[in-house]
Amino acid sequence: MEEKNQCEKVEPTLYKIGLFSQMNHVTIKTLRHYDDIGLLHPEHIDEENGYRYYTSNQLPVLHEILALRQMGFSLEEIKKVQEGMSVEELLLNKKAELIKRIAEENMKLSQVEYYLIHKGGDRSYNVILKELPEVIVASMRTIIPNYNALFNIVPPMGREMERLGCICAVPEYCFNIYHDGEYREENIDVEVCEAVTEMKEDSEMITFKTIEKVEMAACALHKGPYEDFPKAYGAILAWMEENGFEIAGYPRESYIDGIWNKDTPEEWLTEIQFPVKKIQK
Repeated sequence: MEEKNQCEKVEPTLYKIGLFSQMNHVTIKTLRHYDDIGLLHPEHIDEENGYRYYTSNQLPVLHEILALRQMGFSLEEIKKVQEGMSVEELLLNKKAELIKRIAEENMKLSQVEYYLIHKGGDRSYNVILKELPEVIVASMRTIIPNYNALFNIVPPMGREMERLGCICAVPEYCFNIYHDGEYREENIDVEVCEAVTEMKEDSEMITFKTIEKVEMAACALHKGPYEDFPKAYGAILAWMEENGFEIAGYPRESYIDGIWNKDTPEEWLTEIQFPVKKIQK
C-alpha cells in the first residue's frame, strides 16, 4: 500500500490568477486578454465566483507567448503557431522583416549624419528616396547637338502628340532620359518622354511604350535655369556616395515648371531623378 501511494500522481497546484500574474510578471489584464482571444485559457474557472486558476503545466505555453512577444510577434501570429504554423517559419519571416527594418533605420541614420556633416555647405538640394511609377509614355529618342536644342525638338513633338490624339496623364509627368551613361556637352543621346493615358499607333517621330516602375530613385529639386543642372547632379552623386548607393539606371530630368508657365528661368522647377540601389557590403 505504501509503494502504491508513492506512485500516485499528485494533482497539480491551482494558482489564482493574481498569484499566477505575480509569478510571471504579467498583468491580470493581459492574462484575461489571452483567455478572451484563445491564446491561454485558465486550467479551471470556479463556477460560483468566476475565479480563474492556472497550473505550472501552463508555464511553458505562457513563456513561449512572452518570448515571441518580446521578439516583436503579434498575438495573431502567435495564435497561428498554436494552430500548427511552424515556429521556424515564423522566426525566419521575422528575421527577414527585422533585417529590412534595420537597413531602413541605418539608411535614415546615414542621411542624418550626411546633413550634420554638410550643415555648413549648400543646403539648396534636399535628396530624398522615392519610387518612380510605371508609366505609358509617348517617347521620342534622338541625338541632339547640345542641350539648347531641346527647345527646338519638344514643340514639334507636342504637335505630333496632339495629331495622334494623345491625352496626357494626370498628374503630368514629362521627363528626359539620357542614354549616354555619362555627361556629354555635344551629340547627346536623349529620350524625351511624356506620360499619356493610353498607347496610340507609332508614328515616324513618336513611339509608345511602357516604362517599368523604378523601386528606388534618389531625387532632388532644382530651381533655376537648366545650365545649372550640374549642381543638382553633383549634390545627388555626393549624397549617394555618402549613403552607400550606386546608380541603377539612366538618370531622368522631370520638368515641373518651365518656359511654358513661368516668366523667368529662375522660376523653372525640375526634379533630377537617379535610379539607385544600395551597395551590398
